[in-house]
Amino acid sequence: MEDQKENIKYQDENQPKHNVQEKRDTAAQDKQCCTPDDKEKPPSASNKSEFSDPVYKEIALANGHINRMSKTELSAKLAELKLETRGVKDVLKKRLKSYYKKQKLMQTVQTESISNDTYYKYICVVDFEATCEESNPPDYLHEIIEFPVVLVNTHTLEIEDSFQEYVKPEVNSQLSDFCVQLTGITQETVDKADTFPNVLQKVVDWLKEKELGTKHNYAVLTDGSWDMSKFLNIQCHISRIRYPQFAKKWINIRKAYGNFYKVPRTQTKLMTMLGNLGMKYDGRPHCGLDDSRNIARITMRMLQDGCVLRVNERMHAGQLMSVSSKAPVEGAPPPHCPHSRN
Repeated sequence: MEDQKENIKYQDENQPKHNVQEKRDTAAQDKQCCTPDDKEKPPSASNKSEFSDPVYKEIALANGHINRMSKTELSAKLAELKLETRGVKDVLKKRLKSYYKKQKLMQTVQTESISNDTYYKYICVVDFEATCEESNPPDYLHEIIEFPVVLVNTHTLEIEDSFQEYVKPEVNSQLSDFCVQLTGITQETVDKADTFPNVLQKVVDWLKEKELGTKHNYAVLTDGSWDMSKFLNIQCHISRIRYPQFAKKWINIRKAYGNFYKVPRTQTKLMTMLGNLGMKYDGRPHCGLDDSRNIARITMRMLQDGCVLRVNERMHAGQLMSVSSKAPVEGAPPPHCPHSRN
């Protein structure tokens, strides 16, 4: 099932993308992740003097020792420290390194410049389900048929709430048998659902109810680029509304995961990320809400392991762009429903 969705969402990148052009992930672009290193590095040329503190030599020595440990030794040490012991060897190494680094830095005067939490109090995980065919033609318009949001509290590392609404498609109003089988969403369900602009208004009202963007800072997080750069972008054109401002920047967890755990893009699919972290998928694959909950589980584990997540992608003039890790950190703006297109 995982591979089928990959084929739907990422097939034939050379085909027209309806004014959406995904940038290739080069090594430079991929450095958008949010490791503790990103936050500790001073913004000026004073890096050398800052990192001459003896604590960094201690961290380097500890990292060298961790690199020489077997998986059994890593698991035993993590258990001794009452940390999570599940995951592949590289994940365990990163977890232990992050723990020791945080402990060492907390003992120095630099502690004040280090956040023990994240840039955002809340993360909204979104994973759309959209209309599809078994073999999508080049000009096929994917319409959103499920809009889920899972709200992660980055301080408590818990899923605090969730939202789910189905959407009635306009162009491909009749779901294909393949789409029904893949997503579990029936024709009857979408026939009874609201149109996208009305569902988007419900999403905005739900986010406002949580006081996101006003009382609490937050960011949107997705599993890859295409939920926002393709599906939402196309849907806004179909529904004749402007792209919502609150969704113009987001965290691509695949990029963050790959950079934090130092793994290639081939190791950043949902099922693979879960497996490498020692977790199993919980729920029905390709149910948008269940997918979002599992992505949230990965998000919380990464935060536990010391990753400081931050926005790494954005939409600009209808195009997908990377966000530099050196750019100022901004939360998503207060949610508002976009105006209709002229």
